Amino acid sequence: MRVFRSHRCLIGSLSIAAGITLLTGCQGVAPSDSSGVSALVASSSTLSFGNVQKSKSSDLSETLTNAGGAALTISEATVSGTGFSVSGLTLPVTLSSKQSVTFTVTFAPASTGSASGTLAVLSTANDSTLNIALSGTETAQGQLSVSPASLSFGNVVVGANRSLTATLGATGSPVTVSAAGISSNEFALSGVSLPTTLSAGQTASFTVTFKPASSGTASAKLSFSSDAANSPATQALTGNGTAAPQYSVALTWEASTESGVVGYNVYRGGVSGGPYSKINSALEASTAYTDSTVAAGQTYYYATTAVDGSGIESTYSNQARAVIPAP
Repeated sequence: MRVFRSHRCLIGSLSIAAGITLLTGCQGVAPSDSSGVSALVASSSTLSFGNVQKSKSSDLSETLTNAGGAALTISEATVSGTGFSVSGLTLPVTLSSKQSVTFTVTFAPASTGSASGTLAVLSTANDSTLNIALSGTETAQGQLSVSPASLSFGNVVVGANRSLTATLGATGSPVTVSAAGISSNEFALSGVSLPTTLSAGQTASFTVTFKPASSGTASAKLSFSSDAANSPATQALTGNGTAAPQYSVALTWEASTESGVVGYNVYRGGVSGGPYSKINSALEASTAYTDSTVAAGQTYYYATTAVDGSGIESTYSNQARAVIPAP
């Protein structure tokens, strides 16, 4: 009989007539494994929310994983500390080996200063309680400024427009500007895309355009909605609409030296050299004509023809140019 001390068991031999040797006794002990162990681990053992403004909140994602070989059940998740909460975790929940569950932890500060807490997760894991540290700090809300406090557009001809620029600025903490509105459709905002977030000390320019629809004084208020403590921030807008001036073009020409001329036609075009269109409704007997159908900011080109008693019309005269002032 031989003794194998590494296995700490006895092995005997028994001779059989047929010459076969039969081994009896212990054949060895299987090594131990972790298939019966359950272990719950968190993706982050500490959740730090940093600075969060008053009346706002911040979310962080957390994942719990069964790192062991046996299933476990999470039965309870308790949060301590003011302003912290958990969502997206339905309990109880059973996790098989290597299975995970992800949920959200939220910090909504309730008072100024630092806050701390703990998320305690109770399960059937070998280490039954898993603690996750929580921390965050409430900061004061920012302030949104509008500069200048008012815009005055002065006199603007009806149908024309004038634009002025102004600036938004954030102080104290970041400010998110979510929307803007003007109380009159004679004023329009451009140059800024909303929503937009301004860091503390950052500025952004914008443009306001006044286009009066009628004569008289116009006023409005531009309002910016944001998460700033002073929301909404406002700017006063004023302007005066004035009637468009009435322009006309007075034309005169020398009389034709041809015999039998009984009158003249007046032609107008928008391009030098024509084409032209006749603008007099009846034959003009004199050598003068006033065109009262011109528009501000346009350039016109004029020519005349002479007409005899038989209705025969001459070629165009030399061309005259008239530039109408812009409003």
